[in-house]
Amino acid sequence: MFDFDTVQESTTPADELEEVVMGLIINAGHARSLAYTALKQAKQGDFDGAKALMEQSKLALNEAHLVQTKLIESDQGEGRMKVSLVLVHAQDHLMTSMLARELITELIELHEKRK
Repeated sequence: MFDFDTVQESTTPADELEEVVMGLIINAGHARSLAYTALKQAKQGDFDGAKALMEQSKLALNEAHLVQTKLIESDQGEGRMKVSLVLVHAQDHLMTSMLARELITELIELHEKRK
């Protein structure tokens, strides 16, 4: 696993960083997918199922956010970490997943109130 305490551009193997970044993308994507599945459940009237899926989505998003936080901490605002297109892509995935989850939470509540 990636050692966040020893992140330095010159000593950090790119494949280790890429593995961490891919984990960020996978967890964020999984969180978003679970949230959209929860919305489908809510549309069908299964609000307990939707809430359970949203809880799973929250856990996956928390995992992704934890990785993001560690990446930020390891950089210490000093530009120690090389920014790559895949890192930017991972950040994009995380932010869109967070936004989708927030909006889907609201939509589920609206569907529940309608019933």
